[in-house]
This record gives sequence, structure tokens and C-alpha cells, in this order.
Amino acid sequence: MSRINVNPTRMELKKLKARLTTAVRGHKLLKDKSDEMVRRFSVLIKENKRLRDEVETELSQTLKLFAAARSVTPAYKAEAAFAAPSVLLKAECGTGTIMGVDVPQITLESENGNGNLPYAFTEITGEADYSVERAAQLLPKMVKLAEVEKSVRLLADEIERNKRRVNALEYVMIPQLEETIKYIKDKLDENERAAIVRLMKVKGNI
Repeated sequence: MSRINVNPTRMELKKLKARLTTAVRGHKLLKDKSDEMVRRFSVLIKENKRLRDEVETELSQTLKLFAAARSVTPAYKAEAAFAAPSVLLKAECGTGTIMGVDVPQITLESENGNGNLPYAFTEITGEADYSVERAAQLLPKMVKLAEVEKSVRLLADEIERNKRRVNALEYVMIPQLEETIKYIKDKLDENERAAIVRLMKVKGNI
């Protein structure tokens, strides 16, 4: 491991010891932070998998209901009925934090809660009612899934960055500081021995 290019003085030795203490403390804090982020990441991954399984299952069932409704309804009537919104939603987008990482938080609010379907019952068959209702119930879960997946990606990126910092401290900075401190100590000891030898020679000459 290469050492830092500094003058081998006691002042530099004191500075490097302080830097080493700070680096070791920082390494421990970053390692603890990394472990906690990995734990929170695991929780989010499980939540993401659960939501994705639910959404995929319900979406498949909803699409089957839409397909059944279209099969017994003229195409132009089905297109017109399904194109109209069944409910108006307002999305409040904000941010939260997980271990210092900004993650999205989305809250859905319904602006019309009367529950009326966007078409007349005489225009389309009853199969469409179930499909539209299922789609309306599925939308909040899809938004929540998007929120969780984005949080997982952001947290994964931060874990990777934090891991690089930990590795840089553990395998580069701390060994360099330790090697430089050892070099300065050896150099100071060598200078001290040389000074003692010179002093003994002077005394001998006297």
C-alpha cells in the first residue's frame, strides 16, 4: 500500500493520527448505515413483490372482464364507454426519507365519490360494470406499486454509493494513513537514535 507523501514530523504525525481516528469512526458509521439500509431495502423488496403479485393477478382478472365485456358489446359502444373516466382522482405527490434518501410519496384523493359509472346501463352490458369497478379498485394499488418500486431503485443506488465509500475507507484511505503513520514513527525513531549516537560521540570526544 502506497503511503501519503508528507514530511516526517511530529506535527504531521499528530494530524495523521487525528485523520485516522476520524476515518475509522466514519467507516463504522457508514458500515452501520449500510447495514440498516440493506435491512430496510429487504423490507421494501418483500413489499414490492407482494404488491406486484397482487397487481398482476388482479390486472389479469380485470383484463379478462374487459375482454368478456367487449365480446358481447359492439366495438364502437365499448370503446366509447371505456374511454370515459369512471372516477376523477387527485394525486398529491411528495417526498419522504429512508435513511437520508428522498423517496416518493403519492396520496390519491377522489374528487367525485358518487360511484356512478361513466355510461348508461342501456348502452353496455353488465360485464362492463364489474370490469370498470375492478379497474377503479386496482388503480391505487398500481400507484402504490410504482411508489415502492421507485423507492427500491433509489435505495439500491444509495446502498451502492455507500458501499463504495465504505470500501474506499477500508481498503484505501485507512491503510494509507496507517502506512504513513508507521513510516513517520520509524523515521522519527531513526532520527532520535541518530541524535543519541551523535550526542554520545560528542561526549566521548569531550
